[in-house]
Amino acid sequence: MTATAVIWHDVEHGSYDADLALWRQLAATTGERVLDLGAGTGRVAIDLAAHGKDVVALDSDAELLVELAERAPSVTTVNADARSFALESRFGLIIAPMQLVQILGGHEGRLGMLQAVHAHLSPGGLFAAALSDPGDALPQEQVPPPLPDIVERDGWVFSSQPISMYEEDGHVVIDRRRQAVSPTGELQVEDARIELDVVTLERFEREARAVGLRPVARKLIPETLDHIGSTVVLCLR
Repeated sequence: MTATAVIWHDVEHGSYDADLALWRQLAATTGERVLDLGAGTGRVAIDLAAHGKDVVALDSDAELLVELAERAPSVTTVNADARSFALESRFGLIIAPMQLVQILGGHEGRLGMLQAVHAHLSPGGLFAAALSDPGDALPQEQVPPPLPDIVERDGWVFSSQPISMYEEDGHVVIDRRRQAVSPTGELQVEDARIELDVVTLERFEREARAVGLRPVARKLIPETLDHIGSTVVLCLR
């Protein structure tokens, strides 16, 4: 079995559930459709659909969306870039879970996303975006790397482990070691580099105001044993 984007997405993100209760709570406040930006294989979108919401899942990776559609046919999928999407619908709630807003290529990428969000929110609609301070995860001293994330599929075992984390040119860089072990013991190894923009809550709220969104609240998602905490910024149109 060849390790695909779907498998690595599930390995590295699929088990995270600390934020699901908040997205459910926000979705319960609106009777309109929900737009999930950076939906991936559907970690959040599928959960909201299971709780009775009409969900549109948007992602730039078509392969991930094919998997999402197979897992949850009731979820509408859209292959588009969160920085420039143009749909014919408006939404009462648009969400950007995890650190989507920190992998958009800096200020210009975030601004593009915020402009698209503003154009697609219903009057009085809510935008909710999660941000973390990746500096919180930087090791302050020499410590062993965290345990790997592991998923088993058809006898194969896939693992992904952060092996280093460091600051570089205004980003926090996470280097991951990905390994796939076949049922007969053959080992496949690849390395992945992930860059997270460092952006303060105050700066993000200023960027939101610049496109006509009004920050109204912040909600904390506590850290877990495997993931740093985050803050969800809530903005009204």
